[in-house]
Amino acid sequence: MGRSKRNAFKQAAQRITDAIIVFFRENQSGQFTAKQVCKSIGLGSNQYAACIEILGDLAFDGFLKEDNGLFSIAIKDTCVEGTIVRKSSGRYLFVSDSDKDDKVQVAERNLNGALNGDKVRFVRFATRLHSAPEGKVLEVISRSRDTFVGTLQVDRNYAFLATDNRVGYDIFIPKGNLKGGLSGQKAVVKVVEWPSKGNPSPIGKVVDILGQTGDNNTEMHAILAEFGLPYDYPENVAQAAEQIPDKITPAALDGRLDFRSTFTITIDPRDAKDFDDAISIKSLKNGWYQVGVHIADVSYYVQEGGIIDKEAYKRGTSIYLVDRTIPMFPEKLCNDLCSLNENTDKLAYSVIFTISSSGVVKETNIQRTVINSNRRFTYEQVQEIIDKRNDEKALNTLFGHEFSKELLILNDIAQNLREKRFQDGAVRFDREEVRFEIDQTGAPTSVYFKKSLEANNLVEEFMLLANRAVAEFIGDTKEKTKKTFVYRVHEKPDIEKLERLSQFVARFGHRIKIDGSKKELSRSINKLLSDVKGKREQNLVESISLRSMPKALYTTHNVGHYGLAFDFYTHFTSPIRRYPDLMVHRLLTRYLASGRSVNQQKLEDCCEHCSNMEQLAEQAERASIKYKQVEYMSKHMGIPYDATISGVTEWGIYAEINENKCEGLISIHDLEGDFYVFDEKNYCLIGQRTHKRYTLGDQIKIEVRNCNLEKKQMDYIISKEK
Repeated sequence: MGRSKRNAFKQAAQRITDAIIVFFRENQSGQFTAKQVCKSIGLGSNQYAACIEILGDLAFDGFLKEDNGLFSIAIKDTCVEGTIVRKSSGRYLFVSDSDKDDKVQVAERNLNGALNGDKVRFVRFATRLHSAPEGKVLEVISRSRDTFVGTLQVDRNYAFLATDNRVGYDIFIPKGNLKGGLSGQKAVVKVVEWPSKGNPSPIGKVVDILGQTGDNNTEMHAILAEFGLPYDYPENVAQAAEQIPDKITPAALDGRLDFRSTFTITIDPRDAKDFDDAISIKSLKNGWYQVGVHIADVSYYVQEGGIIDKEAYKRGTSIYLVDRTIPMFPEKLCNDLCSLNENTDKLAYSVIFTISSSGVVKETNIQRTVINSNRRFTYEQVQEIIDKRNDEKALNTLFGHEFSKELLILNDIAQNLREKRFQDGAVRFDREEVRFEIDQTGAPTSVYFKKSLEANNLVEEFMLLANRAVAEFIGDTKEKTKKTFVYRVHEKPDIEKLERLSQFVARFGHRIKIDGSKKELSRSINKLLSDVKGKREQNLVESISLRSMPKALYTTHNVGHYGLAFDFYTHFTSPIRRYPDLMVHRLLTRYLASGRSVNQQKLEDCCEHCSNMEQLAEQAERASIKYKQVEYMSKHMGIPYDATISGVTEWGIYAEINENKCEGLISIHDLEGDFYVFDEKNYCLIGQRTHKRYTLGDQIKIEVRNCNLEKKQMDYIISKEK
C-alpha cells in the first residue's frame, strides 16, 4: 500500500472513531449493537467490519464496555467546577478545584465564552485509555476580570482591542466607545457585554489610553494594567500626604526610648531613595552588645482607615519593575517623613536585643523610639570594609572608616546568626537576580546579575531576627488564648513535588532525601544546591528546586516558616513597602497596651488580600524583566550564544542563554535533519532516524530568529556555527 493510501485509510478510521465517541457521549445510558452504532453514525455496509474493529479497540482502551455483543460507555461524563488556565501557546487547560493536578483540555469551540482565569462549570468527557482528558464548558460561574490591556486596531466603522494569547478573544469596541484611541495605541478596555452564542466576541469600551505601542512608559504601564495594578498615584492621596506636618512634636516623643546618641547606621542599595530600616550597636559589660533594629514608624503618620491608608491597603505592596518603583505610599511619606535619613531625628519602631558576638540572644525589648542615623552606607561600601578587615592601613583610607569597628562586630554577629539558621534547617537558596543597565529612553544596554554580598547578609540576618522576635513575642506565649496576629508562613514541600524533583535531579546524578524530619529534608536540599554549584545544570536544578517549594504567604494561622526554619515568623521590617508590616505595627501597639484581640476572620481576609497583591506584583516584575530581555535580544539577532536547554515540550525546546539568562523557544519544526518525537519521561526530543537527542540540561549553541515584544517571546534556532 502506498503512503497516500495508508494516510487515507488512517484518516477514514479516525473519522469513524471520532463519530463513535461522539455517539456514545450523547447516548450515555444506552446499550447498542455494532449494527445499531453503524447505522446511527451513517456508515454503509462496506464499513461495517471497520466499525466492529474500532468498537473492539475502544473497549480494549477502556472507553467502552461490551456485554454479549452490546456496547455501552464505560465511564460516564462528569460535571465539575474549575478554573480556566490558558497557556501562552493558546492551549486551554482546566484545573479542577478538587485536584490541582487534574487538567482537562477543552477545544476552542467548547469554551462557551469563557476566558482565562474564569471559574466555570464544565463537563469532563469520558476518554480512551492513555488519551488526554477533554471537556466542555457548560457555564461561566464568575469572571476573573473585566478590564483588559492590548493594542487598538481601528477601522472606519469599528475597532478591536487585540489581546494576547492568554485572553483568547479580541474585544470588539463600537466607535463611540474609543475615547479618542487610535490604531497602534495601547489601551485599557472594560468589557460591557460578555461573549454569547449570538455574539462570539466580548464588547468593550476604552477606559484609558496608555500611549503608543513600543514606547517604554507605555509598555511598563501596560504591564501594570495587565495585572490590574496601579500605574499612577491618585492626586488627592498625594495631597493628603503633603498636609502631614514635618516637625516631630514633643507629644510624639512621649513614651519613646531615645536612641539619638547611640551609634546608628542605614545600609541600602546605592540607588535607594527611602530608608525604612536602621541598625544601632552599643557595647555592654562582659562582652555583650545592645543591637537595635529600628524600623520607620509609619503607623504614627498614617491613620488607620484614612485616605492614605485605604490606598496603601488596596495596593498591598510597592511594585518593582525593571526601570521604576511604583510606591505603596506617596513620595512625601516614602522619601521624607518615614525615611530614616542620616543626621535627622526620626520616629521608629524598634526591636532591641542584648546579644553576644556568637549570636546568642539574652534579652529582647520591643519599643517605639526616636533615632538619628549617623551615616548612610551602601552595600558596596560596607562590603569593602568587610573585605579589608585585616588591613588596618586600607581601612583608615575608606569612607566611614571611623565606623569600621562597629560594622565588623555587626557582621560577625550576623554571620553567626546565619550559620546557626542553616544548622537549624534553613534552606540555602542564593539565586542570582537579573538586572539591566538602562539608557535615558528606558532601553536596556546591558544585562548583569545582582549577587548577594556578605554586606547584604549582614542586614538580612538582623531583619530576620527582628521579624522572628516580634512573631515570638505575640505567638510564643503560655496564654491559653493566643492573640490574633499576622504571620508569614511557609509550609513544608509537598511529597509528590519532592518525588518529582528527586526523579529530575537523578538524571544529573544527584539525590535528595524526600522523607524524614524537616531538618533532614532541608539539609538534603542544601547539599543538592551545594553540589550543583558551578556545574552546567546549576541554574536548571536551582529553578526546579525553587518551584518545588510552596509559596510563602500571610495568614493568621501560624504553621511556621519552613524555608527559614523558624517556628514563628512575621513581616515587621518594611512598612514603607509592605502593608502587612504596617498591620503588624498596629497590632503590636494594640497588644503592648493590653488591647483585646482583633477579629480573626477580618484580619485573615486582609492577609489573603496582601498575599494576592504580592503575587501580582511579582508577576508584573517578571513580565517587565521578560520584556526587557526580549527588547535587549532584539538588537542581538543572528549572534551565536552558548545556551542550556531549560525546557522540553511536544512543540519544541526552551533554551536559556548562559550569559544573560534570556530564554526562548526553538520550535520542533526548526530542528533540522530529522523528525523529532517528545519523550516526556526522559525530558527529551528524539530524532526518529538519527536518534539524536535534545535533553533537559544539554548545552547547545543558538541564535535569535525572532523577537515579539507584544507577546514578550523570543524564537531561537540552533546555530550552525561550530
